[in-house]
Amino acid sequence: MLRYETIPVTPFQQNCSLVWCDQTREAAVIDPGGDLELIRDAIARHGVTLKQILLTHAHIDHAGGTAALAREFALPIVGPHPADQYWIDALAQQGRMFGLAAAETFAPTRWLQDGDRVEVGRSTLAVRHCPGHTPGHVVFHDPQTRRAFVGDVLFSGSVGRTDLPGGDTDTLIASITQRLWPMGDDTVFIPGHGPESSFGIERRTNPFVGGT
Repeated sequence: MLRYETIPVTPFQQNCSLVWCDQTREAAVIDPGGDLELIRDAIARHGVTLKQILLTHAHIDHAGGTAALAREFALPIVGPHPADQYWIDALAQQGRMFGLAAAETFAPTRWLQDGDRVEVGRSTLAVRHCPGHTPGHVVFHDPQTRRAFVGDVLFSGSVGRTDLPGGDTDTLIASITQRLWPMGDDTVFIPGHGPESSFGIERRTNPFVGGT
């Protein structure tokens, strides 16, 4: 069964997630935006073996630590969707834009497409392409534990911003209603920022997508 710990990183308090299979102790890091010492501490504390990096999208607070972490642990980089290539290319520019240290660019080992699957030990994460916040944003869903790691698509009480290059509000809402809601109201999601919630709660109460 998949286990996880949420590790807020960077001045944006981005929810990096350490996920692992409780049988094999093999692990992945989702969205290592920075503060790698916090990620290392979590890996050591849980006694897991880090095998890969998974990326929902390539904004700097989610991907800024990717190159350094991949080099340190000799890890493959999995994701995001290839439509986010230009955000990877612009990591240094993003650092200047948001007042963060410049991040290294990187080449994903494996790009992800809608319907792909990613193995973490004996657990399988389903991949959904959910553009709107960025064109290449993906979401990782574990149907066994009813958990979804949604990056900046959906938040508790809000949705991802769409005013950065490549963002589109109508596309984002369609991603939420057509690709997240079918995962089930009882699915708990780990957003890119802020507290967890469930799709059912957001369907009922979120002012941006409630009632959809």
